[in-house]
Amino acid sequence: EPRSAWCCLAWTLVIGAMNSLVFLINLLLMFVIFTIVLLPTIVVVYFGFQCHSQVLHSSARYCKSILDDNSSSALIILGFVIMSPLIVVAMAIYCSLARRLRLLLCFQPYSLAVYKGGRWCHSKEGGPCGCARGCNTQVKAWV
Repeated sequence: EPRSAWCCLAWTLVIGAMNSLVFLINLLLMFVIFTIVLLPTIVVVYFGFQCHSQVLHSSARYCKSILDDNSSSALIILGFVIMSPLIVVAMAIYCSLARRLRLLLCFQPYSLAVYKGGRWCHSKEGGPCGCARGCNTQVKAWV
């Protein structure tokens, strides 16, 4: 049966806040994974740009003694070349972790706010949020 207008508004705010929190958790997890996996690329490109005479031209000792313009250019190119496979690795790690933790199943539909008696998880789906007992463990996140 449908909820009253004020109750529907309150449940909409609760569900919206919960979905926003789940989105922020997913975003934070993705940011941490991508930062850790792409750290070699970030370091190599940073040192390449820092020591190149046409870009920043740092007066650091390693820029004067080890890295000239050619080696700085090589570092920049190397950093951008290894970025593509590392992005694929980072995305695979994030998708695997999100699927294992069932983070994508934590989003709740707004129909829970409109009608009384809704379930806090989809039928036959488990996870850390909602009804974890008695649910199917063979769930795909995209279903």
